[in-house]
Amino acid sequence: MYRNLLKLRYAYQPQTSQLTPIKMTVREAINLAMDEELANDPNVFLIGEEVGQFQGAYKVSKGLFQKYGGDRIIDTPITEAGFTGISVGAALYGLKPIVEFMTWNFAMQAIDHIINSAAKAHYMSAGDQKASIVFRGINGATAYVAAQHSQCFASWYSNVPGLIVLAPYDCDDAKSLLKAAVRNPNPVVFLENEILYSESFELSAEARDPNYIAPIGKAKIMRKGEHVTIVAFSKMVEYSLRAAEQLFREGISCEVINLRSLRPLDRDTIIESVKKTGRVVCVEEGWPQSGIGAEIAALIMEGGAFKYLDAPIQRVTGVEIPTPYAFNLEAITFPKTEQIVDAVLNVLKGAR
Repeated sequence: MYRNLLKLRYAYQPQTSQLTPIKMTVREAINLAMDEELANDPNVFLIGEEVGQFQGAYKVSKGLFQKYGGDRIIDTPITEAGFTGISVGAALYGLKPIVEFMTWNFAMQAIDHIINSAAKAHYMSAGDQKASIVFRGINGATAYVAAQHSQCFASWYSNVPGLIVLAPYDCDDAKSLLKAAVRNPNPVVFLENEILYSESFELSAEARDPNYIAPIGKAKIMRKGEHVTIVAFSKMVEYSLRAAEQLFREGISCEVINLRSLRPLDRDTIIESVKKTGRVVCVEEGWPQSGIGAEIAALIMEGGAFKYLDAPIQRVTGVEIPTPYAFNLEAITFPKTEQIVDAVLNVLKGAR
């Protein structure tokens, strides 16, 4: 199979006509990114459960099997440890696998390959071995799937040297960051969100360009503000923007930062925003202990921005329990707009 993969060559000619923004879903943006990278590089292939003939468990790989065939869109048995190990070996051989997990919860079966093999190969081989591989799938809460299918792994993987960890929010993020991940020579953990799959955003003219890739390690300021910095990633960016709009009507100006890259973190953007606003609210759906918000609090303290703070840092996180199955309990387990608004008002006490 791999011999056949290496023999394949595709004459990929990106469009040169002037591009304009178009609207699409996040699902379609991820599909487009994989399509372009499969066409651009014959070493790229997609592997996972139901990615081929079934068109993907969430239809993210729709049409790719028909276009590229079973040698490059590879259906596997239900064995995360098996197909992840095969893919890490293929990456060390020089191929560029995109490994799809139905959910990152299932990737726990394969975590040894991700951390002990892919993440450490470059260091342990004194730079001789590289593993250009993307591990992607849905992360965090979806809806009514209980504790074993609802966990956020952002802080888990962002703790590991040797991994790049990305968490897209909108279509620009999804397409341009996934293309950057595929082209990067290091292993990349790509944390998608199932609820965002069906949400539509404008794909900018810049991101439509097949040659454009987003810079890894660079956050994006989604809304400029003066009074409070809200730092979020993935689905929580949406709730943060809603909170910022609601607070704006009350005369409060919030700056909303979409992290996009969790490892490496864009420390400069965070610190410069803190210096401007003096107040910070960190939002994530994961548990609070050792979370992304805790890391941001530490980098503010250690990175020279502590003296600019006018109030203690506030964290808005998921409740520290396994996710309930009952929908009424699940609804109060993860952050929503109201909790973010309350946190902003709390850090502003005495300031107005």
